[in-house]
Amino acid sequence: MRIPCPLCGTRDRREFTYFGSEDYANRPAPDAPPEAWDDHLHNRDNPCGDTRDLWYHDPCGAWVRVHRNTATHAVHGADLVAERGRA
Repeated sequence: MRIPCPLCGTRDRREFTYFGSEDYANRPAPDAPPEAWDDHLHNRDNPCGDTRDLWYHDPCGAWVRVHRNTATHAVHGADLVAERGRA
């Protein structure tokens, strides 16, 4: 699988470390009850089809959100996690 790093260009998947669903970047509030943190850390969907996942690009140190299809392994694009929500 080839992943497009926004900083380095398209690279082999072996240069990246998979972290999981982009939901990991949406943490509960620091004062959230333990049940919310337990759900956030341990309960995940395992969808078939389009997903957005977090990957760490080891050579440049960038966190990348990758839009891909888990059934076909097609990668539709990627953006930097640090730029999420910017206009």
